[in-house]
Amino acid sequence: MAESGSLPTGFSELEVLAVGTVLLVEALTGLCLNSLTILSFCKTPELRTPTHLLVLNLALADTGISLNALMAATSSLLRVSHRRWPYGSEGCQALGFQGFLTALGSICSSAAIAWGRYHHYCTRSQLAWNTAVSLVICVWLSSAFWAALPLLGWGHYDYEPLGTCCTLDYSRGDRNFTSFLLTMAFFNFFLPLFITLTSYRFMEQKLRKTGHLQVNTTVPARTLLFGWGPYAVLYLSATVTDVSAISPKLQMVPALIAKTVPTINAINYALGREMAHRGIWQCLSPQRSELDRAR
Repeated sequence: MAESGSLPTGFSELEVLAVGTVLLVEALTGLCLNSLTILSFCKTPELRTPTHLLVLNLALADTGISLNALMAATSSLLRVSHRRWPYGSEGCQALGFQGFLTALGSICSSAAIAWGRYHHYCTRSQLAWNTAVSLVICVWLSSAFWAALPLLGWGHYDYEPLGTCCTLDYSRGDRNFTSFLLTMAFFNFFLPLFITLTSYRFMEQKLRKTGHLQVNTTVPARTLLFGWGPYAVLYLSATVTDVSAISPKLQMVPALIAKTVPTINAINYALGREMAHRGIWQCLSPQRSELDRAR
């Protein structure tokens, strides 16, 4: 269906163009902000700490999500003119794997940051480099494992309703999809969400007693729920009901919401912090940073 010479069912040409434009804005914003985060880490010695390594890892995962959004935006705009999916069936599988890999990496990286902050603020001991590196490796090994399973037959990647991107095929709702979805969701959504909630809750309880609550303890969990909750609801509903009864436009909403996560994460974890501000300022104003070092 996605490769045919017609517009996707339930969408007009203007609606396809509008979705492509929204995806393009989301992609470029996420790429710009997360690129600044990565650049500031590389250029600023003060940011090269184990704790900031976890933030860098999140920025890398979110950059991957933004690149996936850019591919989806490109295919949306091409679909208006060429009326077909431009990358073929193998491209769909590759894009589905890449998008799923980076999405899981982003979710698990958020949980790793939450645990790292809990360790730092509640135990009053610095996060060790070997611990931070081990967390990063575990995040990507786990994400790659779960993202590869649909390529091996447990689960399946297919076109989203608009036919401009690929994700888990939830339209079947069979035993294969249900068993994969429930297992994957437990380890890659509910468990990271639990770690994030409990880490920040314990941190808040401890720091409120001292009056030094320096970290926003509500935004990270809300971001996970806002960004990935709609996908979770759509996927879980597919295990108990026929999703073909849901409007194709409504089925596209979770994808559009999820593509805002890289921007929200960049603002919350990196760009909203004073040290990152200094790092970005040094990257954007190299002459000023040289004067500061000379002083």
